Amino acid sequence: MTAVTPRYPALAREAKFLAQPLARIESDGAFEGYASLFRIADLGKDVVEPGAFRDSLARRGAGGIRMLWQHDPTQPIGRWLELREDSRGLYVRGRLSLAVARARELHALMRDGAVDGLSIGFRSQRTRNEPRSGLRRLEKVDLWEISLVTFPMLPQARVSAVKALRTPCRAAFP
Repeated sequence: MTAVTPRYPALAREAKFLAQPLARIESDGAFEGYASLFRIADLGKDVVEPGAFRDSLARRGAGGIRMLWQHDPTQPIGRWLELREDSRGLYVRGRLSLAVARARELHALMRDGAVDGLSIGFRSQRTRNEPRSGLRRLEKVDLWEISLVTFPMLPQARVSAVKALRTPCRAAFP
């Protein structure tokens, strides 16, 4: 159901999400998912094409792409361990820096399923506009950062797993 506020009709939102609970939760802050999916239009009518991230990933590597909260450069929250294109899109695996208060808060929210959006921050380098559909096809982008977000521009760009909580091993004493 879409709610339209008569006073603010331009602010009406419609969202469709797959109900998909996070598979695992872990205390070390590690998680994985897809920050971008190929050939799917986002809410701004951008479509990322396969290979769009290739040069940027080769040049920067996972360590050169920042992990932020809500695209805010003053709120780094962890680091990316692995970034790669596969047949589906831009797969990401990262770890929240749990020594940072905001990262601990986000970890708790991710474990509760309250935050699971991912969003890319980039500069377009080669695009193709489709006047009839209004789509902009991103053929090459310079990827700068990937953020955890509340509302991703591509609703399917989600965290798919937060590692499972381990039970600590305890030595048995007589």
